[in-house]
Amino acid sequence: MQRGKRVVVDVDLAQFFDRVNHDILIGRLQRRIEDAGVIRLIRAYLNAGIMDGGVATRRHMGTPQGGPLSPLLANVLLDEVDKALQARGHSFVRYADDCRVFVGSKRAGQRVMALLRACYARLRLQINEAKSATTSAFGRKFLGYALWAAKGGEVKYAVARKAIADFKARVRQLTRRSGGRSLAEVVQRLRAILLRQWKRGKTMHRELKALGASDSVARQVAGNCHRWWRNSNGVIKTVLTIAYFDRLGVPRLS
Repeated sequence: MQRGKRVVVDVDLAQFFDRVNHDILIGRLQRRIEDAGVIRLIRAYLNAGIMDGGVATRRHMGTPQGGPLSPLLANVLLDEVDKALQARGHSFVRYADDCRVFVGSKRAGQRVMALLRACYARLRLQINEAKSATTSAFGRKFLGYALWAAKGGEVKYAVARKAIADFKARVRQLTRRSGGRSLAEVVQRLRAILLRQWKRGKTMHRELKALGASDSVARQVAGNCHRWWRNSNGVIKTVLTIAYFDRLGVPRLS
């Protein structure tokens, strides 16, 4: 961008992880992997069935989205597209199926788009026309970031406004004043945290006795010293009461 490549070829592939052709992908893997056992294992991973409403269906194309191998397999499949762009000296960035190529003019961008169409067609992948374009690099988001021109023409990047808005909305959802829990539920969590801090049964017994617990209560809690959450909803409530946390200064949530 600083060198004047301010037109971007912004390519989005339609349902990429659902459309990966197994035979083409396996062919690319066989060029690099000699062990037939590894190839069979990857083929089994690709063919693993999908559970939909309790019914298993076989997969004939695509890779499991969110699966640990899928991003790596995407790179293997799209590596030849990267090589084609590199061979022509293009400036580009790719993350999985999202690709941006930076060029100096709209006409150059149209040539690159034609090249990408041909490369993707060989891999039987389809471009999402609604989300793809050859246009100014300003205003196009990539992985939640946007580029902009600062004073003096220097190009900078920042988190896109929509990404910030989505992030704030998620934070508000997760940090509501009550946390979506009643006071009793909050206190129960505090009891579990305290038990975990005490860790050992001997420490639990000593601390509970110091707080005025009977020997039977202290022994019962200490006997289940590794079950913090289960312990927090038992006899310990007679010792670690809401009043106890009030005295510690824990604010009440309304």
